[in-house]
Amino acid sequence: MSTRPLVAARPETIAEVTFDATLEERIVDLLRRYPTRRAAILPVLWLCQERYGWISPGVIRAVAQRLGESPAFVEGVVSFYTMYYTRPPARYVLQVCTTLSCAYCGGKELVEHLKGRLGISFGEKTPDGEFQLIGVQCLGACGGAPVVQINDDYFEQLDIKRLDGLLDELTGRR
Repeated sequence: MSTRPLVAARPETIAEVTFDATLEERIVDLLRRYPTRRAAILPVLWLCQERYGWISPGVIRAVAQRLGESPAFVEGVVSFYTMYYTRPPARYVLQVCTTLSCAYCGGKELVEHLKGRLGISFGEKTPDGEFQLIGVQCLGACGGAPVVQINDDYFEQLDIKRLDGLLDELTGRR
């Protein structure tokens, strides 16, 4: 399996953020592709999340300053999209599609199994910080239902046995 664990910066390390030369260079490259700085907000936030593991208030302020927006505007964007983490995520974030296609094809059973096996509900992390469970409305893979996204990787046509195998493999990586 190619799924890499997420590594999140500790809150105190990104309370105040200044972009280093490497990140600034990537932001400049992105800005060249968009007609306005505001239009680049999603990919700039994505770069920041890739670097820090999540979007802290310090990151929000730095992005706002860099793009010439208010922190409130940037925070509104961050809070609107579920792809941005506003708290440090677990090492493995399991996003489970809960829409009709996946539910009909076994997704409801996968959700109940995950909740039981991990001992958590949607929006929670396991006490060891390994797993986080999120219910999402659609992952855009209805043809492969049921689907679970683990970090950046999709796993389609899952059943409980295959899902348990994935979890066992991830657990074994500690």
